[in-house]
Amino acid sequence: MIHSLRSSRICAVAFVLVASVIAACGDTPKNGEGPYADLVAEFVPKIEREMGLPFKTPPKVEQRSRDEVAVFVRKQLESDRGRAQVVGQEAAYKLLGLVPDTMQLGVLLQRLLEEQIVGYYDPATKVLYVVEGAPDALLKQTVSHELVHALQDQYVKIDSIQARVDDGDRQVAAQAVLEGQAVFMQLRIDANAGPMLREPGGWDRIRDMIREGSVGMPVFASAPRAVREGLLFPYLGGADFVRRFVTVRPEKELLTDLPVSTKQILSDSAYFGGGTNGRDVPVRVTLPAPSSGEVMYSNTFGEFETRLALVQHIKDDELARRAATGVDGDRYAVIRTAQGQALVWASAWDSPADAAEFLDAMGDAARRRYELPKPDLAAGSTTRRFDVAATPTRSARTVTLSLEQVNGKPVVLYMDLPAAVSAPIDPSRIVVDSPAGGR
Repeated sequence: MIHSLRSSRICAVAFVLVASVIAACGDTPKNGEGPYADLVAEFVPKIEREMGLPFKTPPKVEQRSRDEVAVFVRKQLESDRGRAQVVGQEAAYKLLGLVPDTMQLGVLLQRLLEEQIVGYYDPATKVLYVVEGAPDALLKQTVSHELVHALQDQYVKIDSIQARVDDGDRQVAAQAVLEGQAVFMQLRIDANAGPMLREPGGWDRIRDMIREGSVGMPVFASAPRAVREGLLFPYLGGADFVRRFVTVRPEKELLTDLPVSTKQILSDSAYFGGGTNGRDVPVRVTLPAPSSGEVMYSNTFGEFETRLALVQHIKDDELARRAATGVDGDRYAVIRTAQGQALVWASAWDSPADAAEFLDAMGDAARRRYELPKPDLAAGSTTRRFDVAATPTRSARTVTLSLEQVNGKPVVLYMDLPAAVSAPIDPSRIVVDSPAGGR
């Protein structure tokens, strides 16, 4: 969910990868009525034709210096909303071992977003900004990409989507459509990428080129995997979803029928239906107030970040994908106690078999994360417990996993607590109710 920390559409790390690996050098655009007016005039009709939606008002394009962009990024990260998400996400990721304990996530994000920003659309000002001195080879890609965001904002309020900070999974899914549509549009109308995209296997080659291009960005390349994948997902995962969507439905319908979970982004059956129950909408999981300590941050992971939590330690992408596929809704909380921070994470599952598979995989991830031996488990055991000894840099901790039944739904409860802290959540008080949102 790292990408969702930004409160405006910043065309940064992943987009630059898209542009840099497929762009052809061109002449510097001429100024007409404003910066890059000729590019706007060129791309607007193409985008309108492809999306089937007209611009309601003419898009505005302005230039910004790199220093001005740095200030803009800093303000987003230091806003009340941005700071709360950064602090909460950092705490959750550290408790899961997804980022180092010494990492300052806000500082890393600032460096990442400044490393390769070429342009961004700000829904607050309704202006598309291009960084002064941007490489000629990237200008067309930047303008076309951000023009899509300008058009999207005239039909769906981007600010309102970004404000849904209490349901990270839904927010990430919506952002994946917004960024994915901009990437896929940018590729389709590009003179070089467009023909490649239409070739058999063309999208797979482009996607591989984008990932390989990350080696040219030192800050991005050295970031923890969870951060890198979190930044790439709305661009690559989103573009892949949009690519599949437009093969079965008119693209203009996409903005009025946004996916509500990353599971719907990742799975055709979850979004398009096809089964007896139609579209797979996540259930709502509610955690009770802790019996001790206080909640400092709470949110949802969803299928995408559940995969990240697994693959970080088990080092098996296919196993992580399979073990996360059946998640049907979740909620986690970072709890501040006198002895230190605790993580409580309850995930509901499509079936008991899915829940049991996740219990095994997440238990193994916790064991590997703390470098513990395999436990002796009775056949069919539905609990896992790991006692983690103190080290010079970490106090003793207790990790427990249990498979519960809540309202007839299988739920896996994961807790990583300071050793001296009793379980702050009573599993019997977890609530799982009707889907959190529909079509």
